[in-house]
Amino acid sequence: MPRAARQPDAPPPTRPRAGPPSRSRSQPRRDAALARRLEAWFRANRRDLPWRPSDPDAPRDPYRTLVSELMLQQTQAARVAERFGGFIARFPDVVALADADEQDVLALWSGLGYYRRARLLHAAARAVVEDHAARVPDEPEALRRLPGVGRYTAGAVASLAFGVRTPIVDANVARVLLRVEGRDTPPDDPETQKWIWQRSAALVERAASPSVFNEALMELGATVCTPRAPRCGSCPIKGQCHASAEGLQNHIPAPKARTTRRELFCDVARVEDARGRLLVERRTGGGMWDGLWQAPTLERDDRHSSPAEVRAAGVFEGAHQSGEFTHQTTHRVVRFRVWTGTARAGATHPRGEWKSRRAVEGLALSSPQRRILLGG
Repeated sequence: MPRAARQPDAPPPTRPRAGPPSRSRSQPRRDAALARRLEAWFRANRRDLPWRPSDPDAPRDPYRTLVSELMLQQTQAARVAERFGGFIARFPDVVALADADEQDVLALWSGLGYYRRARLLHAAARAVVEDHAARVPDEPEALRRLPGVGRYTAGAVASLAFGVRTPIVDANVARVLLRVEGRDTPPDDPETQKWIWQRSAALVERAASPSVFNEALMELGATVCTPRAPRCGSCPIKGQCHASAEGLQNHIPAPKARTTRRELFCDVARVEDARGRLLVERRTGGGMWDGLWQAPTLERDDRHSSPAEVRAAGVFEGAHQSGEFTHQTTHRVVRFRVWTGTARAGATHPRGEWKSRRAVEGLALSSPQRRILLGG
């Protein structure tokens, strides 16, 4: 496939005299050496994360692995680390999660975003209880039949928790493999995806420990072979990396096509009554943040609501704008404008409920609404 076009201010780097690693070496031997180096590096350098056992070779708990992998989808590990302990304390096993009310699950998920994942995890727990006698299945095919579990997550749970010799591919793995082999095609290209899964499968076949190797590959991409400014000097497989040898590590992978985010304009009424209670409503109708709680909110796709439109919504008087901020999701740029005022005596709202601050703290809130209602 053609090489990606370079930016005018970033000329192609000069190939080092030593040249790239030799491709003539037996591929199985090269794969075994790469796997061995990665496994040794991971045992010595892995991060201490709450879903990992202290011993890298110890079996992972299947339920905790399923929870952590669903949480980690499209979310940074540091943010998941903040929420994982509280979630497990409240739902210590798959039966407890399956029996829980969905609103309780969403409340413990607050701050992680992409709340559809919480609903899918809840549904997966119920499927494990009903269809697998409350035991997380150990085969990738059975795991993929659970709600919210795709090819990557099935492979991660099967290999990390059960030692199954199966490949995994996430964004970190894709970036590492494309750089190691010097391929500068977009990682989301279908043919490239097919090749990445094949390379991952070939490598895990040569690993001494499938679980340690797969986690090492992800860890390398997360901490060393990062999207920008990769730390090649700290990489255990630098000597086998074609991108590093050719000075192309900042150009591989080729960038994905940019997606245009749609704008959404939200005017939010933060209202307290004389008792200090907050007015909140529960979102309905599907879409982003469906089922979560929020302060009364007016939404438009074209512009913010006018002051007159905000006041016409009722519930408070003397409204004044008290702040604004922007929140970005994968597909949206959400522009929030916050209004505050004094609740009218006996004020009501069609879907609203008056709740104490303590009660609001325990609700399932999106990050922007938590910021508006509770200041955090």
